[in-house]
Amino acid sequence: MKHDQLWAPWRLEYVQGDKDLSEPDESLDLLQGADPNCFLCRCAAGGPDRRRLVVDRGQHAVTILNRYPYNNGHLLIAPRRHLARLDQLGDDVQLELTRTIARMVGLLKKVLRPEGFNIGLNLGRAAGAGLPNHLHWHVVPRWQGDTNFMLAVAGINVIPQSLDELWSALHKAATGGRD
Repeated sequence: MKHDQLWAPWRLEYVQGDKDLSEPDESLDLLQGADPNCFLCRCAAGGPDRRRLVVDRGQHAVTILNRYPYNNGHLLIAPRRHLARLDQLGDDVQLELTRTIARMVGLLKKVLRPEGFNIGLNLGRAAGAGLPNHLHWHVVPRWQGDTNFMLAVAGINVIPQSLDELWSALHKAATGGRD
């Protein structure tokens, strides 16, 4: 039986832990109440957008590509402030988060043409939150048959596009081409 090799060098950061992105950056101007150890807080504070995979940053919300995606185009949408509970969100923040989710779904439809979406929020570690102290919604594009034999047989997701290439396409769509 012939075996094909899957090359996924971006996964090495996940396995070894990307030191540059997991350690606090003293040069960032973090928002009040931010946790310097929280990657979402560092993304909310500011650049470099491409390195941190920030697609869009609003007044109250930040959108980033999931560095370890379930599927191509997997986004994380979070409040810019370090908040762990839904009852901590003000009405203006809730409205911007909802509008951002809707806008990003539209951008993903335009750029990737998915056939559906999974959109969800895990509240607390027991519910599956990998970062339980900073709320964030997952927006995962889906296509018919995207759960292929690799997942069922080998426990492997095949992501067909590099994060850098996807960031460029989504950032261009989100900003209208301006940097």
